[in-house]
Amino acid sequence: MTTHKRKKVTKYRGSKTHGCGSMKKRRGAGNRGGRGNAGSGKRADQKKPSFSNDPYYFGKYGFIKKNQDLVRAVSLAYFEQKINKLVSDRKAMVHGGAYTVDLSDLGFDKLLGTGRLTKKVNFSCELASVGAIEKVKKAGGSINVRRAQRETVEPKGQEG
Repeated sequence: MTTHKRKKVTKYRGSKTHGCGSMKKRRGAGNRGGRGNAGSGKRADQKKPSFSNDPYYFGKYGFIKKNQDLVRAVSLAYFEQKINKLVSDRKAMVHGGAYTVDLSDLGFDKLLGTGRLTKKVNFSCELASVGAIEKVKKAGGSINVRRAQRETVEPKGQEG
């Protein structure tokens, strides 16, 4: 046999506080310990297990600059190791003992001078560092830079 149970709200109609003492006691989010994920913080009993698993939850880590063009760079050491694989994959060419590489075909924008270059390579790229240009020319190759780099400005008062 089922019995009909009245809802508590109906029972408390007309009682002003609905059985919870002063009205001030139930006011605001402070009554429930804050809003959202509040209480997940650094105090003992309130730590929630889902937050303690994330090592980056507390504090600030790094930054992201807005409106910045990212330059995809590659070093000479990469080509010293992988140039034969690039030729076999048809991403570079060999003409008369000199390799020809277009960095935009490989998804790179800039050539950096890190590492040694012992092979004669002709590069075509958007940007190249001064060290990379020197090393490529020293190895007998050439660089075709399509976009001019910004000049470096020396600090004021450093004139000699």
